Amino acid sequence: MQTLDQLDVSGKKVLVRVDYNVPLKGGEVQDDTRITASLPTLKKLLDGGAALILTSHLGRPKGGYEEQFSLRGIAPVLEGHLGRPVKFIDGLPGSDEVAAAVRELKPGEVALLDNVRFEEGEEKNDAALNDKLSRLADAFVLDAFGSAHRAHSSVSGVAEKLPHAAGLLLQTEVDALGKLTGDAERPYVVIIGGAKVSDKIKVIENLLPKVDRMLIGGGMMFTFLKAQGGQIGSSLVEDDQLDYARGLLDKFGDKLMLPTDAVAADKFAADAKTQVVPAGEIPEGWMGLDIGPDTRRAYAEALKGAKTVFWNGPMGVFEMEAFAAGTNDVAKAVGELGAQGAYTVIGGGDSVSAINKSGYADQVSHISTGGGASLELLEGKALPGVEAME
Repeated sequence: MQTLDQLDVSGKKVLVRVDYNVPLKGGEVQDDTRITASLPTLKKLLDGGAALILTSHLGRPKGGYEEQFSLRGIAPVLEGHLGRPVKFIDGLPGSDEVAAAVRELKPGEVALLDNVRFEEGEEKNDAALNDKLSRLADAFVLDAFGSAHRAHSSVSGVAEKLPHAAGLLLQTEVDALGKLTGDAERPYVVIIGGAKVSDKIKVIENLLPKVDRMLIGGGMMFTFLKAQGGQIGSSLVEDDQLDYARGLLDKFGDKLMLPTDAVAADKFAADAKTQVVPAGEIPEGWMGLDIGPDTRRAYAEALKGAKTVFWNGPMGVFEMEAFAAGTNDVAKAVGELGAQGAYTVIGGGDSVSAINKSGYADQVSHISTGGGASLELLEGKALPGVEAME
């Protein structure tokens, strides 16, 4: 990819596509992780003498301006992190009024446009919107890895019109995740959790031939257990994926590791009655909501000595304390491996939340901000945003 070092920004206006799709409450930012992740790129561009025009999406507005999806509340948070004023510019990003406002920007100044999805043409990669956005600046930087799998105007469309480069965050994400699909150092262990097999099919298929072990947890484990003939009570299951699960077990049974016990509950609630049962012997009327203690020990043992680890998806309903032990133990094991020098990558919102809560986040080699983009890259798909930077 073209990098920032290859882009001359001195005295120029640079349109930067950031990912400020952050949680808001009453217009106030609740988690600024994605904002702080953009700072290295912004500071490098400012140090290089650029004026910055920042654009991002937030949520899924249905068309036109919607106050709940405005980026106005992000400007003061970013201003505090950058230590310099951030001018929020009202109006549709492609409007004449916005164009007039950004013309006044001088090197070292920063402007934040409102939600680019207020523009009807954004998600259509509309040629007219591409032209309008490209006329705002002299160069374009894509630093929104979380949107890099979208062929949208502000992601790939503008790149066709302007000199462009990947931001530091985008470059880091692509490099970090690329190590998981290339010639990773062995032993290589992947931990896959979450609710559904169907959400992770392509990732599982693409990584299984490359790994030494794949540990399965979360709701998806019950689809595999039922495929083996196990009794899963009222646990979450995808019956339309049973044949697929059997096929994976037949082909990669020596690599796939399934839970041997589970924490079962009589209802989906924090105050449910619980019992530890064999994973394939969950009583009728009960549901599995976490991996059990034997499985936690077995998974910790399977992770020992690993040189490369990728973790995506919780082992249970970790938001409820009674069903958090599996996820917490995995977070601890991955964190400890990172501290010992293993290459450890975490992707997916729930896994990121778990590692942050565990206190081991600073021991992990890379925590991906990408969500769907991370998974698509690991599936082996080409991402439009990444291709546009090449």
